[in-house]
Amino acid sequence: MTPALTPRREFWLLVTLAGIQFTHILDFMIMMPLGPQFTALFGITDAQFGLLVSAYTLAAGLSGLLASAYIDRFGRKRLLLWLYSLFALATLACGLAPTYGALMGARIAAGVFGGVLSALSQTIVADVIPFERRGRAMGIVMTAFAVSSVAGVPAGLFLAAHLSWHAPFFGIATVSAVLALLALRTLPPLRGHLQGSDRPSPLGGIWQVLAARNHQRAFVFSALLMFAGFTVIPYITIYLQANAGVRPDQIPLIYLAGGALTLFTARLFGRLTDRLGKVVTFRRAALLAIVPMMATTLVQPLPFWAILPVSCAFFVCMSGRMIPGMAILTSAADPALRGTFMTLNSAVQSAAMGLAAFTGGLIIGRDAHGLVQHYWMAGLLGAAAALGAVWMAPRLHLHGAPAGLG
Repeated sequence: MTPALTPRREFWLLVTLAGIQFTHILDFMIMMPLGPQFTALFGITDAQFGLLVSAYTLAAGLSGLLASAYIDRFGRKRLLLWLYSLFALATLACGLAPTYGALMGARIAAGVFGGVLSALSQTIVADVIPFERRGRAMGIVMTAFAVSSVAGVPAGLFLAAHLSWHAPFFGIATVSAVLALLALRTLPPLRGHLQGSDRPSPLGGIWQVLAARNHQRAFVFSALLMFAGFTVIPYITIYLQANAGVRPDQIPLIYLAGGALTLFTARLFGRLTDRLGKVVTFRRAALLAIVPMMATTLVQPLPFWAILPVSCAFFVCMSGRMIPGMAILTSAADPALRGTFMTLNSAVQSAAMGLAAFTGGLIIGRDAHGLVQHYWMAGLLGAAAALGAVWMAPRLHLHGAPAGLG
C-alpha cells in the first residue's frame, strides 16, 4: 500500500498531476479551435480534420492496451516521468510538422504517450487518496480542463494568430519540460503497488481485469461517458463560425469564459460528489449536460452575447459530469489491479473518443453555401450515449464505498 502523505505533500502531488493533465488536455484541445485553419491550410475536408483528431485518440487507445501489460510493474513516478518526457518531444514534433501527413504522424506519437499519462495520473490519485476524499481530489486534478480553457486555449490561439499555428505546440512542449522538472522534485516514489510476491504476470493481470464482471460494466460505462461528448466537441468551432456567425477573434472568448466558470464549478462538483454520492451526482450532471449539448448543435445566428451563455453552460456541464464519472471509474477498479484497469480504461476511452469524433465527421456535411448540416443528429447520438451511461452507473460496484453509498 502507498503510505499516507501529509496534507502539504498531498496538495503538491495533486497540483503537479493537474499541471501534467493541463498540458495533455491542452495538446488535445488546441486542435479543435484550429480546425478552420487546418482545413484551409492543408485543403482538407471536415471529415479529414475529424480523422486528424481521431488519430490522436485512437493511438492513445492502442498505447493503453500495450501499457496495461507493464504499468503495474514499474514505480509510478519513474514511469510518469519517462512517458511525460516522450510526450513533450512528440508535441514538439507537432509544431515542426510541415505537412498534413507529418502532422498526422506527430499527433499519433503524442497520443501514444498522452493517453497513458492520463490513466497513470488517475491511477496515482486513486492509489493515494482515500475513497471518501476522492471526489475533491478529482475536482482539483480536473481543474486542468478549466485552466487549459481559461489560459491555455486563448494563449494558444493568440500565438497562432500572431505567429503561426506551429507556435502553440512549441509552447506546450516548453511548459511540459518545466512541469517534468517539478514532478521530479514533488512526487514521492509511489512504489507501494510493487510490494508483495503474489502479483500476476502481465498477461495474467490483463486477463483478471477483463474477466471481472464489474470491470466489464465499467468499460461500457466509460465508453458511453466519452462517446456522449465527442460526437459534438471537435466540431463546435467549425459550426459556430460557419452557422452561428461567430467571428474567429471571438472564439478565444468562448474558451476563456467557459473555462473561467469551470475553474470554479469543478471544485463544487468535486464536493457534491463526496457529499451526495458519486452515482447521484453523475446522474444529475449527465442529464443536465444534454440540454446545452443539444442547444449548441442547434444555435442559429445570434448576437455573441446570446451565444456565450450556451457555450459556457456546455463547458460547465460537460466537465462537471466527468468529475463524478472518473471517481466512479477509479472506484470500480479492483485496487490490486488498478493500474492495469486504468490503462485498459484509457484505451477504451480513447477508442470511444476517436470513434465518436470520426462518426460525427461522417454525420455532418456542408451545403452549397458552406453551412454545416446535420450537426443536431450528432448531438442526438451523443445524448443517447449519455442516457446509456446514466443507466449503467448504478450497476457498478465501487470498492471502498460504505454500504448503500456510491
